[in-house]
Amino acid sequence: MKNLAYGFLALFLLSTNVFGANTKLDKIVVSGPFASVAHPILHMIETNALSDVADKIEFKLWKNPDELRAMTIRGNVDFVAIPTNTAAILNNKGVDIKLLNVSVWGILGMISRDDSLKTLKDFKGKKIAIPFRADMPDVVFKQLLKKEGLDPQKDFELVYVSSPIDAMQMLIMRRIDHSLLAEPAISMALRKTKSFPISIVAPELYRSVDLQEEWGEVFGSSGDVPQAGIAVMGHIKDEHLIKRFQEEYAKSLEWYKTNPIEAGKLVAKTIDMLTEEAISDSISHVRLKNVTAVEAKKDLEFFFNVLKEENPKSIGEKLPDDDFYYGL
Repeated sequence: MKNLAYGFLALFLLSTNVFGANTKLDKIVVSGPFASVAHPILHMIETNALSDVADKIEFKLWKNPDELRAMTIRGNVDFVAIPTNTAAILNNKGVDIKLLNVSVWGILGMISRDDSLKTLKDFKGKKIAIPFRADMPDVVFKQLLKKEGLDPQKDFELVYVSSPIDAMQMLIMRRIDHSLLAEPAISMALRKTKSFPISIVAPELYRSVDLQEEWGEVFGSSGDVPQAGIAVMGHIKDEHLIKRFQEEYAKSLEWYKTNPIEAGKLVAKTIDMLTEEAISDSISHVRLKNVTAVEAKKDLEFFFNVLKEENPKSIGEKLPDDDFYYGL
C-alpha cells in the first residue's frame, strides 16, 4: 500500500511540473524583420518544427527598431530575430532579454548606378541614402569611413531614411544614385530595375562594396561581423523549450542556405513586400552561420566596442553583462 501511495505521489508531482516536466504551449510568438535573420523562422512554421513543445508558432513582423523595442518592452513576444546591438541596448535598459545565437555575419553592402565604385573611398563626394540613422548599419558605415581616414560629415552627403525599403524605393525612382542597404533589399532593387543578372546589357544598378570585406581589411579579420541573431525573452523559463528552438532554428537556417529557390517561395508567401526571386538571389550574398551567443561572445564584444566608439547609445552605453549571453 505504501509503494502504491508513493507511485501516485510521483505521478502527481510530474503532472504538476514540480519535477520540471515540459508543458506544451498553445503557441510561441516570434518577432522578426523582413531581413534574412527571420527567414528560417518561417520554415520552422511551415514544417511545424516545434510541434512537440507548442501547438503553433506565430510570426510578428517588425518594420523598424522602434516597433521592435515596443514589442519587447510590452512583453508580448517570446523569441526575437534581432540585430545584436539592439538586443544589447534592451538588455542594458533593463529589459529581460538574452541572446541565444548569432546567425547573420554579413548582410550590409553598397548599391550604385556607377560600376566603377569599388571601395568606400570611391564614394567620396557622393550623395548616399542611409537607413536607420544612428543605428547599426549607419554606425558600421561611419566607423569604416573613419578608420579609412574619411570624414562622414565632410566627405559625403548622407541622406537618412526610415528603412531599407525607403532607400530601395529612392534608388528605383532615380531620386538617388547610391545607397547603403542590407540584403534582401539590395537584391530587390536589382530585380526591380531589371539589373539582374549582372551580364545584362547596361544594367541600371550595380552591387558595389561589401561592407564585411571592408571590415576585414580595416580590422585584419575574416570580415565576419556578428550583426543579427535570435534572442529569448526572460519570461520563457523552460530550458527544454529554448533548447528545442535553438535546434530547429539551426536546422531551418541550414535548409534556407541550401535551398534558395524553395526558400524564396516560402518567404515571399509570408512577407509580401519581398519577391521570391530577390530572396533567392540574396542568400548567396549573406554570411550565414549558426553560432551560440557564448561562442560568439569575443566577436560580439569586439563589435560592440567598435560601435561604442562611434556612438555609445548604439549598444546602450556599455558592453552588456555576462547574463546577456544565454548559457553563461
